[in-house]
Amino acid sequence: MNSFLLNRQLGSISPQALANAQNNRLLTCLQGAPDVKFALRTPGEADSSNGNQNDRPLEQEGKAHGAGVNSITVDRFEGRYLLSAGADSSVAIWDLEANAAAHGSPTLHTPLGHTRRTSTTESLGITHVSFYPFDSLAFLTSGYDHYLKLFSSETLTASASFDLGSIVYCHAVSTVASHLLVACASQHPAVRLVDLRSGSSTHSLAGHAGSVLAVSWHPKDENILVSGATDGGLRVWDIRRSASSLGVLDLEDSIGIVGYDGKGTGARGRQRGKAHNGAVNGTTWTDDGRYLISVGHDERMRVWDMVTGANTLANFGPSLKNTHATPFFPLLAPSHISPVGRDVVYYPNPRDIMSFELHTGRLLSRLRIVTPQSSVAAESSSRNLIPRTTSLAWRTHHVEMYSAHADGVIRCWQPRSREDIELDNEDKEESGNAETEIERKRKREELDQIVRDLTKKRTTYY
Repeated sequence: MNSFLLNRQLGSISPQALANAQNNRLLTCLQGAPDVKFALRTPGEADSSNGNQNDRPLEQEGKAHGAGVNSITVDRFEGRYLLSAGADSSVAIWDLEANAAAHGSPTLHTPLGHTRRTSTTESLGITHVSFYPFDSLAFLTSGYDHYLKLFSSETLTASASFDLGSIVYCHAVSTVASHLLVACASQHPAVRLVDLRSGSSTHSLAGHAGSVLAVSWHPKDENILVSGATDGGLRVWDIRRSASSLGVLDLEDSIGIVGYDGKGTGARGRQRGKAHNGAVNGTTWTDDGRYLISVGHDERMRVWDMVTGANTLANFGPSLKNTHATPFFPLLAPSHISPVGRDVVYYPNPRDIMSFELHTGRLLSRLRIVTPQSSVAAESSSRNLIPRTTSLAWRTHHVEMYSAHADGVIRCWQPRSREDIELDNEDKEESGNAETEIERKRKREELDQIVRDLTKKRTTYY
């Protein structure tokens, strides 16, 4: 970094090159921030039930959601508000700038708003939550109660509900579309499209042979959609066509539709094939829409060239774990932070978060999830205390990541460079030296008092 600063002073590199170098350095230094915590109430705060004595008490202190956090998201405009949804159908919204302290200082976030039940049956949790892409004053939830719901971020009350008749595993809204269609992945083997403008289900995209677990809109084309299902298929759709399916992706096809000579020679058919040898429960596009990332129950992560539909054959090793039939989305670091041509993807393993180079599969880092000792002792008696990673979210305009876990904790990951560690160690040494000096002074005073007591002439009164 010193060489970059020198070159910038000499004018040999541009300000953008210096900014890119700094962002890349911070990205490689990402570590857990144990001093940043999320809790529904501050320690010692009195329990309340909002006037309803029949409600169960608030979740434990130090937990964002007592029954586990299923999904989180950060607003894409300011990067200030984090939205979380629990396995008990609770929803909370957090201000990431409130109570913010200096780097390394303890920070406790409490929710701006919190509703403890969004489902008619409390046990039916939320599977996926997302801000409305054009206005963070609204958000969408989908869940096991068969409903897609639209909420106000200010009041946390539902303004619209859509009954899809089966479990809704996740939903997606295009960030570039003029239409207001919400694609829903549900237990039904067809992708359901719900129009928020008319308040009705417009049509279904049929083609999968099993439950649909994941849907994602193209980041540049408002009409292109990708879905993954339990049949192992990864299907591409164009919602403008009567026969909407454009075909499927095949894990055995590393050539694509261009064929051997770029003119279609040797190209494979696109109506049959599997993307994974197991259910596909996660899909993520790159920012430019050229590549698609998919994950499945075969514990593989694959990268697809969406210009040709070919499997790029990127190999991420045998350490990936994926066994739950819930949305499981890998997270891409923003393209302006990642090195040029070397996108970084984060994979949420149960007890750690692994980062890879997207196109080479090279492991960059493994972020360990640290569990408090009090939770370790109780882990064997409660499955909710297992810190399985359920969701990842990147904070807009910051080099900062958040992760949600089944133990009810939201964890923060911030860059911590070697210089930061050295400064922390120096502060600890200075603090330790000060404490040692205070202890020495106390002992010296006690010893002096004992000496005075022993040597002082005794006075006898008659």
